[in-house]
Amino acid sequence: MKSRFPFALPLLAFAFAACASSGSHASYSSSTTPPSPDPRIGLRAGWMDAQEAFWNIRLVSATEPSPDFINRTTPGDFRMINSDLTIRGNYVIQGNFNGLQMWDISNPKSPKLYKAFVCPGSQSDVSVYRNLLFVSGEALNGRTDCGTQGVTDTVSHERLRGIRIFDATDLANPRHITDVQTCRGSHTHTVVTSPTDTANVYIYVSGSAPVRSPNELAGCSAAQPDSNPNTALFRIEVIQVPLAHPEQAHIVSSPRIFQDLTEAKTHAEAAEDLARAKHSADSARAAGGFTATIRGQDIVLGPNFVRTRLDSIVKARGGTGAPTGADSATLRANMQAMVDRIVEGPPRPAGTPRPGPTQCHDITVYPAIGLAGGACGGYGLLLDIRDAANPTRIAAVSDSNFSFWHSATFNSDGTRVLFTDEWGGGLQPRCRPTDKPEWGADAIFTLSGTTLTFKSYYKLPVAQTANENCVAHNGSLIPVPGRDIMAQGWYQGGISVFDWTDPSHPKEIAFFDRGPMDSTKLVGAGSWSAYWYNGYIVSSEISRGLDILELQPSALLSQNEIDAAKLIHFDYLNAQDQQKLVWPASFVVARAYVDQLARSGGLASARLAATRDALDRAERLSGQPRRDALAQLVTQLNGDAQGSSDQAKVRLLIAAVTDLGK
Repeated sequence: MKSRFPFALPLLAFAFAACASSGSHASYSSSTTPPSPDPRIGLRAGWMDAQEAFWNIRLVSATEPSPDFINRTTPGDFRMINSDLTIRGNYVIQGNFNGLQMWDISNPKSPKLYKAFVCPGSQSDVSVYRNLLFVSGEALNGRTDCGTQGVTDTVSHERLRGIRIFDATDLANPRHITDVQTCRGSHTHTVVTSPTDTANVYIYVSGSAPVRSPNELAGCSAAQPDSNPNTALFRIEVIQVPLAHPEQAHIVSSPRIFQDLTEAKTHAEAAEDLARAKHSADSARAAGGFTATIRGQDIVLGPNFVRTRLDSIVKARGGTGAPTGADSATLRANMQAMVDRIVEGPPRPAGTPRPGPTQCHDITVYPAIGLAGGACGGYGLLLDIRDAANPTRIAAVSDSNFSFWHSATFNSDGTRVLFTDEWGGGLQPRCRPTDKPEWGADAIFTLSGTTLTFKSYYKLPVAQTANENCVAHNGSLIPVPGRDIMAQGWYQGGISVFDWTDPSHPKEIAFFDRGPMDSTKLVGAGSWSAYWYNGYIVSSEISRGLDILELQPSALLSQNEIDAAKLIHFDYLNAQDQQKLVWPASFVVARAYVDQLARSGGLASARLAATRDALDRAERLSGQPRRDALAQLVTQLNGDAQGSSDQAKVRLLIAAVTDLGK
């Protein structure tokens, strides 16, 4: 999650609390169309007893956070938010603003807490590779020793803003190896494996915090490139981690992938949000708070932003100790100008556009095709990562309906890419009936060479209330052969599973949702991320813990397709490091293609029945008789392909049957 104005984020006043969810629910039979009226509308609010709705999916388990990550007495404690997750073997590692939780999911029906590791440092984005564990940190209170006392000094060498690296051979006792400090911290990061460099892994660091003082980390500068070519702005960091000596991890490059981009157009905030922001700012001013206006929207400035500016004013006059009333008055008189300089950048000639983004929010890599998708504030970037240590930008797209480009997902064959828009920063309700369907949505592009072509938007197809934070967030592919299907978290919009094989007409095929945490006010919760892993969808629930779900067969997704997806086995999962999906030779893969041809009408019903019978007969055979039967089926299918309305799918079926006969 990220505020469009990061210095205002700490003052966001949303209550976060935690509990397990095992409340009453309504069950709906499988069909080709969602139930009507949509059962997600009007769900009863609650923590453990929130009402649930689901379609073509079932909740296998819901496990509340460990005691170290629940603050039952202080809802809204920002340290207790569950964030993203990574998985190794049977262990889910779940990030949290207060550290990490490790879950043993050997029995998905009853996950067990394996380790709760308290280590504050913002959202703790997590990744694994073999025995290594990587954790992001960017908060001002993050410490190199994982202490909970925070860091009070403006400049301190005890502060951690960057990547923590652990030896996680024993997940119950992760051993700290080293930290790699960066000028802007690490909001998120991406582990990058290179097919041509197996001695190292790389980490692409997306840092969004203000640039550190050079007194805290040498070389850091927030100057513009024309005055300091080594500025920490307009770049990402690439860390090289030698697998034989991870303690030697270090920054090897800082690619300026934003070079020459100018500010992209975006939409204004919704009228009701502008009015609410103005009311909040008026209330804050009346109470003595600090506010500013950014491009027509009133904001309340966060305490860290205010504190650092007051400290600077005290030092500038040669003072010590706490700021005086006169210092506060000086800040108030100059606050708008300070904010304008941050937003507008340095003075520029009239008519010159503002510069574009200075950082990415998240980067998804697909090493097998040598590409990465960068979700970078105002742009979606396409990167060439064949030289993993030196990624380069090869394309950029913008969209005025997007507010904040958040994450990216490639389809399996690399011909399409989906970008998400986290309008509202994740803590706002952006799925209300009045919100436009193209705002806070996914944007789907086809990819040909270096050309990205927009095709459509996909947004959660049911409205949520004003008391539910909801917007497009993290998800991953479900490995159904021949189709592009994705599970995606929408915060309190729940989990949506949708098919984007036809990039112009994405369609929801399953969902799971809970009622809001509170029916009277916005208390943040919901699915931060929903990832497919070895037959299940694992979801990090911001306030309620860990959810595990399982797809159910329906007219939109057959049992054969689900079983074929389960043939893909991951030893570990980092959703932002997409691996090439290769299905083994299997009768269930062939049957999945037959089911798809039946759904699309790609073959006549008689030919479909004959193909199914032929597969059944061949499976009962072995050795040369099986090979002969499969060869005969291939010959028949080659003839069928000529008159098929879905020749591409018939060719996939032919390839699957051919593989079975080898």
